[in-house]
Amino acid sequence: MEILSSNDFIIGASVIIILSFWFNGISKKTNIPSVLMLIVLGVVLQYAARFFLKKDIDFSKTLTNALALLGTIGLIMIVLEAALELELRRDKIIPILKSMAIALIGLGLSAWIAALILYQFIPEMTMQSAWLYATPLSILSSAIIIPSVSGLPEEKKEFHIYESTFSDIMGIMLFYFLVGGLHAEEGSGVAGFATNLLLTIVIALVASYAIVLIFQKIKSQAKLFLLIAVLLLLYAIGKTMHLSSLIIILIFGLVISNTKVFFPGKTAIFLESERINQIYHELHIITLETAFVVRTFFFVIFGLTIVISSLFSLSVALISLLIIVSIYAIRFVVLRVFIGKDIFPQLFIAPRGLITVLLFYAIPKEAEIANFESGILLFVIIGTSLIMTWAMIKDKKKMNTILDEIDEEVQERNEAEDDLNTKLEDVANTELDGDSN
Repeated sequence: MEILSSNDFIIGASVIIILSFWFNGISKKTNIPSVLMLIVLGVVLQYAARFFLKKDIDFSKTLTNALALLGTIGLIMIVLEAALELELRRDKIIPILKSMAIALIGLGLSAWIAALILYQFIPEMTMQSAWLYATPLSILSSAIIIPSVSGLPEEKKEFHIYESTFSDIMGIMLFYFLVGGLHAEEGSGVAGFATNLLLTIVIALVASYAIVLIFQKIKSQAKLFLLIAVLLLLYAIGKTMHLSSLIIILIFGLVISNTKVFFPGKTAIFLESERINQIYHELHIITLETAFVVRTFFFVIFGLTIVISSLFSLSVALISLLIIVSIYAIRFVVLRVFIGKDIFPQLFIAPRGLITVLLFYAIPKEAEIANFESGILLFVIIGTSLIMTWAMIKDKKKMNTILDEIDEEVQERNEAEDDLNTKLEDVANTELDGDSN
């Protein structure tokens, strides 16, 4: 007898999407990341399933493949969504390069310190494995950051979009570079990495130009999911060729959102501007909606796989707290060097999330350490998300206070002007009365 029918799955999936939409509304009002609410929902569903089904189900084993699939699709959609929002203009070059430098330095230093902490405190942990485990813990989560910073000033919002996107891509590249180091015979190393990167960029540019020129000629109304399928195919083929596939997605997004840059001068004659704009806007909507749905199910399923008991280990708490402290200490120094004193709330917007989980499950068997507690992963994700929540709430209160002060000043100025006008009217009336007498 089947435990759950297809109708049960449809009802469950529908309710989860509705709740996720509601969580987004709560998130905008409270600045609590909807991701945290989705993880909690997954944990609640885990215990509810065990209670009602009267079985001790190991969700971590049964749902790992689903988590990996959803994570990959979600990652592609999130990077594409971010790329579609990036404008390549001369006045944006400095912010982009600065964000890239901050992301790269922050990633490298955070991974190095986290690796030292893991190597020191976890028995049997080799330094090579420590780097593999530390890298996912050092990558910013664009899945959490991009939806959370919409209320920030434009300059700070753009910084976080650039930084988190670069952190995602460079973190994944670093992870698979380290994985390649496990198999020295496959020609890995700095030279192999540079060749891989260059080849990926060339393929990405050729594919992006071809897609833009071909798809603008397609008249069918159902072409956008065909385009998504092509991008997923390119990503999968890139992965089988050991390329940095996310760069393909990023470059395509940049090409279609900045056609004036990639089709300069006379080359613009190859474009049908109206069709390209239509594809861009429709693609933007589809990636936004798809990313929302995939992100929803990813974090709910992650919540289902969490072993809550691992959070109550003293060693897990100690290691996690050391990693979290190192994240913000490094971030403070890097932001002060590149940005200056105005680093709030940017300092505390450094959550870990989707890619951290996705890469954790991608660690090769030969590098796995049996003594590594998955609770460290959860602790860091929840800890950094809560710290971001606190910073965003405090920043919102600060902004509201500033707005209230401005309103008070405007009101006082208006009252002063009214008083002055009243006095002038009184003086004018007095003078008129004197003249009439």
